[in-house]
Amino acid sequence: MYKEISSIHNPTIKQLVLLQEKSKERRKNGLFLIEGIREVNLALKSGFELTEIFYCEEIITQDALENLKEVLPDSVSQVIVSEDVYKKIAYRSGTEGLLACAKSKSNCLEDLILPENPLLLIAEAPEKPGNIGALLRTADAAGVDAFILANPKTDLYNPNIIRSSVGGLFTVDIATGSTQEVIQFLEARNINCYAAILQEAISYEKQDFTKPTALVVGTEADGLSQEWRTHATQNIIIPMQGSLDSMNVSIAAAILVFEARRQRGFN
Repeated sequence: MYKEISSIHNPTIKQLVLLQEKSKERRKNGLFLIEGIREVNLALKSGFELTEIFYCEEIITQDALENLKEVLPDSVSQVIVSEDVYKKIAYRSGTEGLLACAKSKSNCLEDLILPENPLLLIAEAPEKPGNIGALLRTADAAGVDAFILANPKTDLYNPNIIRSSVGGLFTVDIATGSTQEVIQFLEARNINCYAAILQEAISYEKQDFTKPTALVVGTEADGLSQEWRTHATQNIIIPMQGSLDSMNVSIAAAILVFEARRQRGFN
């Protein structure tokens, strides 16, 4: 079924703007927006349920549109919007004239299905959407079995996270929970926990990450909470040669997870 919308004052368009701008609106409706051809296709491939797609015929290429329609479920409504309307609802420029409305997932810890010898990346309380997006890209690149946000400080479906993850939000299994819940989850599954903490720490290169492993990173400003220091299998550090004692959290995470992958033979 097709519809056309040419007015920026249309109630549907006003609702889309609210979904883009307000986390409260996303939580209340259980919906969020996805921009871009690659991102929408990744979401479909990863099992996200789309409710509607909105596309601007003046912007989207015919090939891209036809390819999308081949994999689009019949249940998804298709809405053609004018260029003015698309500019109103688009969060960023250069998204190829396509936007989709999708149902958010629960992201519950208990829903995670892990292999026998999992490799997990955990981030505690990251606030900046850009850092979360970069962590998701790292998690995807390293092929971790899941990415877990402990004590999340921002909405996982924030458009800045979707943009900065370049679709990584849809390619990685993700769960959220309080720090206590995450620690209990790891302990119940006998997963070794390596916390990136400066105090009482040993170089990450001296650790064995070939067994069930969770690598835990904190914010650059505050690091990890005391709970991780208490429950970690081992505190680890990345030895640095300069004058500073910290680095960007996504870079630190990349160093750790790729060392784990190296030890595991990149399988």
